[in-house]
Amino acid sequence: MQAGLPQVQIVGLPDTAVRESRERVRSAIKNCGFKLPPRAVTINLAPADIRKVGNHLDLAIAMALLAAHEEIPQQALEGRLFCGELGLDGRTRPIRGSLAIADLAARLEVQELLVPKASAPEGAALRQVAVIGVAGLSEALGHVLGESPLRPATEPLAAPTKSGAPDLIDVRGQETAKRALEIAAAGGHNLLFIGPPGSGKTMLARRIPGLLPPLTREEALAVTKIHSIALDRPPCGLASERPFRAPHHGISNAGMIGGGAGVPRPGEITLAHHGVLFLDELPEFQRYALEALRQPLEEGVVMLVRAYARLEFPARFQLLAAMNPCPCGHLGDARHDCECSPQGVRRYRARISGPLLDRIDMHVEVPAVPVQKLQEVASGTSTAEALGRVLSARTRQTERGQSFVNADLNPSEIETHCRLDARGQSLLEAAFDRLGLSARALHRIQRVARTIADLDGTESLKSEHLAEAIQYRTLDRRMIE
Repeated sequence: MQAGLPQVQIVGLPDTAVRESRERVRSAIKNCGFKLPPRAVTINLAPADIRKVGNHLDLAIAMALLAAHEEIPQQALEGRLFCGELGLDGRTRPIRGSLAIADLAARLEVQELLVPKASAPEGAALRQVAVIGVAGLSEALGHVLGESPLRPATEPLAAPTKSGAPDLIDVRGQETAKRALEIAAAGGHNLLFIGPPGSGKTMLARRIPGLLPPLTREEALAVTKIHSIALDRPPCGLASERPFRAPHHGISNAGMIGGGAGVPRPGEITLAHHGVLFLDELPEFQRYALEALRQPLEEGVVMLVRAYARLEFPARFQLLAAMNPCPCGHLGDARHDCECSPQGVRRYRARISGPLLDRIDMHVEVPAVPVQKLQEVASGTSTAEALGRVLSARTRQTERGQSFVNADLNPSEIETHCRLDARGQSLLEAAFDRLGLSARALHRIQRVARTIADLDGTESLKSEHLAEAIQYRTLDRRMIE
């Protein structure tokens, strides 16, 4: 406070929502029965070089103003962090990211975090700081003054799971593709389906969430934290299912990897963290957006560098993609004649660069299914049966002391866990020379073979496991010369 005309100024790079908090806070304080003296007040949001955005500063500003005007003792605010939007009547409104705020409060060794009541259960999931939910400014004041103490919020239940998830048994035929999908789920491998329109590529892809193991608690906290901050509809509880993100091929580069005007926001690859990113019609995506996937696929993070900030977002996701074999989609389809020239097919395939294909562990053909097969009664492997095998394979990976799934084995771990006998080594060398593989593709074949062995229940890597892994490199086998 200082001498001058009665006014409230906010400094420290506030955005529009933060600047407008002056009017919301003033009205909320008045409607709670307090009358602030007409003084000049400057609210400094430190540090001054970081832009302040969002609606979560109202409650903190209101409490600070009341303490500055000696309406409440400053000691009542010590050891407490306040976050929340205020309505003109003094009631609180939900905010995004209460779980991330609770994490920050724990690292700052704050004793209590006061947030809107609707946002409190999410923050309580962290279990490291007492999260108090308040319905309005009056409740917050009653709590800090000790007049009507509130109990900490309890951890929320897991978010409800989706009922009626698609089952693998509904897919007619495509035994090779279903086997590849199971291997991809067991080892966390990236997978590309190649086939004509209507062959079932998307149908297969949308069944992978049912084949993945449930989130661990640490993964659920990370996923919930990201979605709470980034989505317009934050989760109503702790995430229980792995994310499955399927953006349209018209998505921008910023929408894919993150960014945008103002403070960069997470993109689809971050929203798919600990889950699956499905890219249908892969060659139709902007080339720059596809090439930007290369670093996250290798490192599990995406680094965004701007003039005023350097941000690192988590992006450890499993890539699942689908594409037609040619522009018309009927190359290799016995039912239709392909109308594309060899040059047109090459240009179409060239939309996906070699370095990106190297990072996709498995390229699998999905041919058209005959009508007789489509009319058969559903049979074969169900999602529940495949999930049991996937979980067993993941357990074997954990028992070997791996920090991650087979898809993330580093070169030294490959030497330890993917040792080949003389026959397997000879087969691998022949594939390397004949297919013209890169060192990265060679390692990915070994990782896939390790997963096949885990599904087979064997610790030793056999030549048949390696042979099956090699057959899942369709594009390396040069379908088009």
